[in-house]
Amino acid sequence: MGGDDEDERDDGRGIEREYSRRRKISRGRFVALCIVEGNFALQMARPDNTIPARYKLLAVALMALLSVWAILTVRRGRTTVGTDGVSARGAFRVRRWAWHDIYDLRVETNPGQRSADIKLFTYLYENDGRRARLPHLDDWQLPDLWAEVAGLHTAAARHRGMIWERRPGVEVRIRERAEHRKAQLRAATGAMIVFVAAFVYLMWEIFTDADPHPFLLLLCVPLAAYALLAILFRRRCTRAHA
Repeated sequence: MGGDDEDERDDGRGIEREYSRRRKISRGRFVALCIVEGNFALQMARPDNTIPARYKLLAVALMALLSVWAILTVRRGRTTVGTDGVSARGAFRVRRWAWHDIYDLRVETNPGQRSADIKLFTYLYENDGRRARLPHLDDWQLPDLWAEVAGLHTAAARHRGMIWERRPGVEVRIRERAEHRKAQLRAATGAMIVFVAAFVYLMWEIFTDADPHPFLLLLCVPLAAYALLAILFRRRCTRAHA
């Protein structure tokens, strides 16, 4: 159900399911990514480009690292469900949860990504309100994600030692963490804007033969902006719910 190599068994003790990639990204999205990366490589290789070689190498290295991470995330990522709990493999690590540590499995929308291939994700919530996205347990890989997750709830009930129920204390922690994530996202967006502005200023310094400060402009300034914005947005969330 979750992939070509998925194995599902129900022998009276429980189920074993593995969700891995069964569908590639859409052709349109793949072409768009190729255009973006190709244009980036072309701009870096232009003979009339006056950007110093060391900065070109740094930019290419960062792009290469992001590409490798994305490829490994897609190819190695998988979610495994068994009698002992759930495990999620990412690009470089595996996280595991026992059933008694799992509060809920929930299908949630992908906000702000209406044109994306994946519109619904499955999140695992812990008893303290923290959550983790389960790789490939989404509506791009599974035609009926809601039914799949409902089936997991039913099959896992006998192994949790408790029924699936909403607990007010946990729900409050989930909402609080959701507000903190929203604040962090806004802070990250602001820091990205600062990074772009700093990058433009750095290019101006390079073109005018000024003394460039790439470490300060591209790392220190955006990180400082993120820290300040995160504090600001968290305080706003706290006041709004006070």
